Amino acid sequence: MKKGLYGFIALLVLAAAGFSIKAAMPAAAAKDKHLNVSRMKVDNFFHGREGTFIMKDVQTNQTYIYNEKRAKERMTPQSIFKIPNALIGLQVKAVRDEYDVKRWDGVKRELDSWNRDHTLGSAMRESVVWYYQALARDIGEPRMKDWVHRISYGNEDISGGIDQFWLSSSLTISPLEEESFIERLYKETLPFDKPVMKTVKRMMIQEEGDHYTLYGKTGTRTAGYNMGWFAGFITTEKHSYIFVTNVNDTGITAKQITTDILKKYGLITH
Repeated sequence: MKKGLYGFIALLVLAAAGFSIKAAMPAAAAKDKHLNVSRMKVDNFFHGREGTFIMKDVQTNQTYIYNEKRAKERMTPQSIFKIPNALIGLQVKAVRDEYDVKRWDGVKRELDSWNRDHTLGSAMRESVVWYYQALARDIGEPRMKDWVHRISYGNEDISGGIDQFWLSSSLTISPLEEESFIERLYKETLPFDKPVMKTVKRMMIQEEGDHYTLYGKTGTRTAGYNMGWFAGFITTEKHSYIFVTNVNDTGITAKQITTDILKKYGLITH
């Protein structure tokens, strides 16, 4: 009788242990589970705003597009053009490195963070328009036109003025074209020196976690209509993803939409 009782107790212990192991498995599996990009659903993150979201898994080439019509529409890049502007400036040596300082001219602008001296890197992070306008003038129209053509950036039209063409002006690019540009930057297949591309990518870091690094740049248009961008990529332990968000709102909103999506799908974890 005792033998039978002990055997029954042993079975209960094993069953409990088996249940515990099984119960623990989903959490461990979730960490390693690969995101199937093609099955994403993001329309609820836009809250009725007109916009588009593109995400591509670099390793599998799977791509998700929310609102394909909008994704093909060319729009002014605004401050996401700081990415190619920095690449070109470094390549042609119009600026030495990410620490190259430009002195504030004393003109009070709308954001307090703009009203001081800046480096190439700090001006990228703070989205300081005057710094990158000065950089574009230092690059000059002939070199800028040549490089915008070399990288096939949107419609390649810089006729709107050397320090204005990307700001509600002549240069336009579609979200799909921007995704392709960011992917080539990520893979370092653009026609720039590799140290130049590595520097600009480093300047794009937005945040870092234990299992991910988020890179990106916002852009906002307020002239005529509101439109915001957030373009970049996120690297995780096993995969990297290119993303572009464009919405009829601000760049801050585009970034918030993006990070909310990345959190939902477990790419940003805290």
